[in-house]
Amino acid sequence: MRNTVVVFARAPRLGTVKRRLARDIGDRAALRFHAATLHGLLRSLRRDRRFRTVLAATPDGAHVPLPWPVPRIGQKSGDIGMRMDRACGRFRHGNVLIIGSDIPDACAADAIAAFRALGSADAVFGPAADGGYWLVGMGPRRPARPFANARWSSEHALADTLANFRGRKTALMRTLRDVDTAADLPSSRR
Repeated sequence: MRNTVVVFARAPRLGTVKRRLARDIGDRAALRFHAATLHGLLRSLRRDRRFRTVLAATPDGAHVPLPWPVPRIGQKSGDIGMRMDRACGRFRHGNVLIIGSDIPDACAADAIAAFRALGSADAVFGPAADGGYWLVGMGPRRPARPFANARWSSEHALADTLANFRGRKTALMRTLRDVDTAADLPSSRR
């Protein structure tokens, strides 16, 4: 039973990534931000041998240029909850984390802390400043529908998902900011 980190990302294509951010800084700058953040996260994660790192890119089969090999899976169709549920289902016999690719401060230390929390919790969440979450992790004992009825892309996403874990022990990680608009960018990247 090996621990697995699945990084969820859109394939880096001009005009298709970080669209709200692109309205503020332009398509090319948004693409550069997306690719740099994705590469930085994957670089940090793949260096740690205590878990395996997998990239779940959308659309399925899209080319995601990386300077090193990373196993890949498709996300298939459906809302983000359906896609995350399917990804978790591929790794039923161990602990699995899903981390979003638009979190500049996420790193391997967060994955290690989350796996450690799963030693005593059934699920772990990394809250995002906007009410969503940038990380979700589960052990082998999972609810049948862990992401049902969540209001995605809203300030209710974390609370709605936590409701699916009622009666189970959950842990919260540090709160980080995902980048949706120029106001969310770290000051060093503006």
